[in-house]
Amino acid sequence: MTEARGSAGLNDTTHARRPPGTPCWVSLMVHGTAATQEFYGALFGWEFEPGPRQLGPYVRALLDGHEVAGIGQLPPDRHLPVAWTPYFASDDVNVTAETVRHSGGTVGVGPLDAADAGRLAIASDPTGAVFGVWQAAAHLGTRITGVPGTPAWNELLTRDSASVAKFYQGVFGFELEPSDSADLDHVTLRLDGRPVAGIHGVGRALPRDRGAHWLTYFEVADTEAAAGRVAELGGHVLKEPHDSPHGRMAKVADPEGAVFSVLHTAP
Repeated sequence: MTEARGSAGLNDTTHARRPPGTPCWVSLMVHGTAATQEFYGALFGWEFEPGPRQLGPYVRALLDGHEVAGIGQLPPDRHLPVAWTPYFASDDVNVTAETVRHSGGTVGVGPLDAADAGRLAIASDPTGAVFGVWQAAAHLGTRITGVPGTPAWNELLTRDSASVAKFYQGVFGFELEPSDSADLDHVTLRLDGRPVAGIHGVGRALPRDRGAHWLTYFEVADTEAAAGRVAELGGHVLKEPHDSPHGRMAKVADPEGAVFSVLHTAP
């Protein structure tokens, strides 16, 4: 992670559709939804309400009444990775899905309607990293940002950034800003000059058991406290709290193994 959004206030709520390519939602598919809700409710203060069930049992996480994320249940006969998945906004998910296919990616689910909430597809890039595409209707996506318990950033961890960055540029129209450091393989994805996500090439450090994957960062008030709470709740601290140019962060996993990062954004 080399550039994250700055901290906002409680009034930083969204009431309009995002421009195409904007990260607009994060969703987690798990085997045990009740235990997962208990974990994230205790960690982030989330409450939950039912959501569209086109992909099976599904709830939306709420923070102070604002929708921030989704949690669904994996079919018992599907042995899929438990992972947070970012969704990128689209004005026409059918067109975006076709662009994904023509650009070397794969569309695994959809496009399909999620009741009156919107239309979605779940796809993977040419390296196998999974992401979602969301065409908003009644459900606009994450409604509040910049406060503890909300998604703060999404970063793709992959073997090298150059080739896959072109894929995302072609699909979503991102502007690409490679790092000017010779020691860092990183590309910032921008829309209208704003940083919205990143691609980090980690070479052989890419986990063999996971392959290329998106990593979601959640804002917290205190990184040490959040990492400690993860462990108390049955999760795992994978990388201890440490400083970065953009704040103090730690990489953790929930009890089912979904990996994410907690971040206290630097002022």
